Amino acid sequence: MEVPLNPVGREEIHRLESILLFATLFMPEVIELIKDPAERLTWVDSLAVAAGAIAREKAGMTTGEIAEELGRTEATIRKHLKGETKAGQLVRETYELIKQGKLDELVRNVEVLAKGGQLVAMEEYEKLNREKEELEAKVKELEEKVKTLEAENRELKLKLENVKKILDEALSRIKEIEKFL
Repeated sequence: MEVPLNPVGREEIHRLESILLFATLFMPEVIELIKDPAERLTWVDSLAVAAGAIAREKAGMTTGEIAEELGRTEATIRKHLKGETKAGQLVRETYELIKQGKLDELVRNVEVLAKGGQLVAMEEYEKLNREKEELEAKVKELEEKVKTLEAENRELKLKLENVKKILDEALSRIKEIEKFL
């Protein structure tokens, strides 16, 4: 995927901005940060502003132009561009990774699955999947033990019934013998 590192024109600015936002949003660190629903909107908004600011800075726009276009104060834009905000730092880090040609690696590392409305990093998903497989194997093993125990239980019940019959017969004989005594 070709990424315009120094965009020329609106289309390239929007492409860089989108790639920066997407790649940053799905960094494992960011996924952790946005798990809290109370913080999610703030983080996504800050990351979007930082991505927009950095993309426009790379296109040669001034801080004032960026602030006006994004509807934020110049101070806010400056903080994002200087990396004084966590969002600015994260987006800048993403930009540097893209610049180093690591976008494909970055995207591979941040594959996500939407499951139950939660985002889970692929690494975490794979770990959970392994645990699930281990638990399924354990369940199968326990089910086999249950079948074995049920078979043993049936066998013991039959033996108990046989012992009861023998006991009943013995009691019956004892009663007959007692009649003669």
